[in-house]
Amino acid sequence: MTVGVLRRIRKAIWLASMLGLRRGPHVTRYFMYRHLGSVGSRLPQRAGRALAIGQSTNLCEVLGLRPTEVVEANYPEHNILSLDMPDASFDYLLSDQVLEHVAGDPQRAVDECSRVLRPGGVAVHTTCFINPIHGGPDDFWRFTPYALSLLHRQWSEVVDVGGWGNPDVWSVIRDGLRYVGVPHAKWHPLHRLATRNDPLWPVVTWIVARK
Repeated sequence: MTVGVLRRIRKAIWLASMLGLRRGPHVTRYFMYRHLGSVGSRLPQRAGRALAIGQSTNLCEVLGLRPTEVVEANYPEHNILSLDMPDASFDYLLSDQVLEHVAGDPQRAVDECSRVLRPGGVAVHTTCFINPIHGGPDDFWRFTPYALSLLHRQWSEVVDVGGWGNPDVWSVIRDGLRYVGVPHAKWHPLHRLATRNDPLWPVVTWIVARK
């Protein structure tokens, strides 16, 4: 029996084990989105104008924001390195798995985000560290939590910075479960895997910073 056949069998068993269970985001997002939801609930202001970079409007719901307006700035019509937006015009700036695709200096991208935020505005970036090369359209960078803090060293406050991952998650990803929703049931092995975090193996990383 080939490796490919064994993986298809394992995937079928995994899927069968989740029948009837309520599920959330997939395995590389489950912990991160729940964590960002708790961070968002503690933000003193959750309304205002939000700028969503690169198909990132989903972060409004993840963070529990109630924006008065959401402006989308999607590539290639918009480029995070040079946003066609006035200075100090947004209360929130959101990018979900965008920074690794910046075809240029990531510091310039972060500085441009600062430019369009109002004083006290909040930027939320999620990105990746241990991850295969992937499109979107191209893949240039990887960021540890320390790197994200360094990029925001001139901001007034890093509200939260961190990462999620563990070496065992790659076994289920190889079985084709990367984009399968994780069951909320705490007893389920996929839930346990998706919520186990080894700080030395961050698959995804994030930062919440205040201008």
